[in-house]
Amino acid sequence: MPAPPFTGLKVLDVATVIAGPAAAMMLADFGADVIKVEQPGAGDMLRIISRLPGTPDARSNYMWHLDGRNKRGLALNLKTPAGMEVLRKLVAWCDVYITNQPHSVRESLRLTYEDLGPLNPRMIYASLTAYGERGPERDRKGFDQIAYWARSGLMDLMRHPDAMPTQGLPGMGDHPTAVALYAAIITALWRRERTGEGGMVHTSLFANGLWSASSVAQGAVAGADMADYRARRGQHNWLWRLYRCADGRWLQFNMVRTEELMYLLLAALDATHLIEDERFANPEAMAANSEALGGLMQDIIGARPSAAWMDAFAAVDLPVNRIGLVEEAGVDAQALANGMAVAATDARFDLPFVINHPVNVEGCARADPKAAPELGEHSEEILAELGYDAEQITALLAGGVAQIGGA
Repeated sequence: MPAPPFTGLKVLDVATVIAGPAAAMMLADFGADVIKVEQPGAGDMLRIISRLPGTPDARSNYMWHLDGRNKRGLALNLKTPAGMEVLRKLVAWCDVYITNQPHSVRESLRLTYEDLGPLNPRMIYASLTAYGERGPERDRKGFDQIAYWARSGLMDLMRHPDAMPTQGLPGMGDHPTAVALYAAIITALWRRERTGEGGMVHTSLFANGLWSASSVAQGAVAGADMADYRARRGQHNWLWRLYRCADGRWLQFNMVRTEELMYLLLAALDATHLIEDERFANPEAMAANSEALGGLMQDIIGARPSAAWMDAFAAVDLPVNRIGLVEEAGVDAQALANGMAVAATDARFDLPFVINHPVNVEGCARADPKAAPELGEHSEEILAELGYDAEQITALLAGGVAQIGGA
């Protein structure tokens, strides 16, 4: 197997929490030398998210390893002149610079593209924001729950009309946004191959949330009656409701959308006798008596476990599925066969499997997953590579400009 495709690519991860660091992790997975720059002391907030309320309680620091893997760590105080001097040397060294610092912070520290671009005209400056580079909300702070989930309209759409909007999952918007940022970086690198020029790329959590909702949002823009759309989503169509099996698992039928598939479903459920009832004699009657039909269907489905039903559906190739559980990710044969989760061979992970990002290129090797770095784990190594001698490194450490090994 040849070396990973981005071997030799040099990346600065000056972002925090999830989306920006996850895009850097994707580059690292494909072989890039990614240096994670963190503030001495606490470091990136991503280090502690696994222990916050609202996240699963587990022994390992799983969110840090998930998005911080395969990187080298440098703890550097960017609020000091000496720290900024180190960063400028790294900017001159790198191919890609990733940031999600608020615009006000970038401007006060002189870390905008206009400030850093002249130091390295071939550099790709990747900017991640909550709401975009321009407009009245340019300087608003935001996280994926706020900008991706709430602001985009997804939070409003993903509910029954009579129900309160529900909170999203940690990182739910960050990880799709990371893929978009990665795609922008790769597009810019391809342009650089042709022109020799670097440049700035950007995306936002809001843009990605709106893109996720776009199949509905585009209808709204086209003048659709959205009040009617919301009302119809709340109707009790028997094929759109969820059904609970004897083992407590749920089945989803909403892709059964033709008359042929509908009768195949009834046959698989051994429920063709239902159409002998005049209330359900044809699709129109079924729709008119949907709630009653759904109740009878629930009685049938609730009598057997989900695995039995899934076997019956598979026998007639029905587009039906059981609602998955995230607990199954590490034992899901389909996920494992396709590398969606891979064995964590580095003992420092303290995890049996690591969930992979969804970008796959046949014939391109990925780096073996290595645990995310301790705070400042590679500070001395990186400073030495930049030309600092032992005495200078000692002075930087003593002055609080840099930190080593989590100390």
